[in-house]
Amino acid sequence: MREINVAQVTETVAQLCIDACLYLGDDVVELLRQARKKEVSDFGCYIFERLLENLNIAAEQEIPICQDTGMTVVFLKIGQELHFTGGNLTDAINKGVRLGYQRGYLRKSVLTPLERVNTNDNTPAVIHTAIVPGDRLKIIVAPKGGGSENMSRLKMLKPADGIEGIKKFVLETIVEAGASPCPPIILGIGIGGTMEKAALMSKEALLRRAGTSSSDPIVAKLEKEMLELVNKTGIGPQGLGGNVTALAVHIETYPTHIAALPVAVNIQCHAARHQEAIL
Repeated sequence: MREINVAQVTETVAQLCIDACLYLGDDVVELLRQARKKEVSDFGCYIFERLLENLNIAAEQEIPICQDTGMTVVFLKIGQELHFTGGNLTDAINKGVRLGYQRGYLRKSVLTPLERVNTNDNTPAVIHTAIVPGDRLKIIVAPKGGGSENMSRLKMLKPADGIEGIKKFVLETIVEAGASPCPPIILGIGIGGTMEKAALMSKEALLRRAGTSSSDPIVAKLEKEMLELVNKTGIGPQGLGGNVTALAVHIETYPTHIAALPVAVNIQCHAARHQEAIL
C-alpha cells in the first residue's frame, strides 16, 4: 500500500490551477492554427490571429488567458492501492484551489446560488473521482468559464428520436448559443447512461486530446458529421460569421435504459483549459 500525504495534493492542485489559467495545451493551439487556415472570412481570420496573439501574451507575461478563470472542476483517478495521510482529501483539494487562485491572482467567481454571496477564494471545487487499478493518483484541473457552461444543455430524448434526434438537439443548442460561448468552440457530448452520467460524460469528453476521434467507428462518424453540421451554421469566430464555429466534437457514450436516450452537450470556449499531474 503506497501512501501520499494530502499536503502534496494541495500543492499540486494549486499549481495546476495557475497553469491551467495561463497556458493553453499544444493540441488546442494547433487546432486554432489549422482553423485560421481554413477560415474564409477576413474578419474571422483577424479574430483567429488575435486569439493566437492573446495566448502568446498570456504565456509570456504569465497572466490569465481569459478574465473568466472559471469554476474549478477537478477529476481524480485514484489507484485502489493508494492511501492518503495527513487529512481529508476533499479539504486538501479545496485548499489547493484556494491557494492557487490567491497565488496566481486569479479571479474568484464562485458564490452561493441563492444569496449570490461570493466565497472569495473560488471554492468549493467540483470534484469527480474514479477508483482505478494501481497506486498512483492522477489529477486533472479544468477551470470552466461561465459563458460556455451557461449555454450547455441536457435533454432526455425518446429512443425513437435516434441519431437524427441527437443531431437536431445538438444543432439547436449551438444555434441558440450563438456568440455567447465565445466560439470557436469544442463540443463535449455525452450520450446514454442516466441524466447525471450523460452530463458527466459530456464534460469528460472535453478532456480528450483536442481533435482526436473516438475509438468507436460509429461514434467517430457521428463526431465528424456533427463537426461539419456545426460549422455550416455560419456562426463563426466570436459569433461574427465564418465557416469555423467549432474546432472539434468529442462524443462519449454509455449503455442506457431501453426507455431512455439522455443527451448532454457541454460547450467549451476556445480557451479549452486543463492541466494534469500524476503523483
